[in-house]
Amino acid sequence: MPNRNLRTSLRQRRMNNPMRAYDRLPPELRGWLAQARLPWSPHSVQRLWQAALRRCRGDRQLALAELTLAEDRSLARDGRKIWGPAYHQ
Repeated sequence: MPNRNLRTSLRQRRMNNPMRAYDRLPPELRGWLAQARLPWSPHSVQRLWQAALRRCRGDRQLALAELTLAEDRSLARDGRKIWGPAYHQ
């Protein structure tokens, strides 16, 4: 039986060298990613980061807060699919 904890709606991507992509992320984004509750790829989190920075007019703390909200939405959506409608974060 597959591990239900590893199922997520995040797209899977193959990268030539994911560690190199991770190393290229800004330090505060690497810190956020190290504490993330989902297995974000460096590519997807970089894309979300750039969009959040644009919306937040360059405010890095607000952009990090937006990433956390995006993660919360993903967990809520995936949690209901995986563990049923009674799932709460």
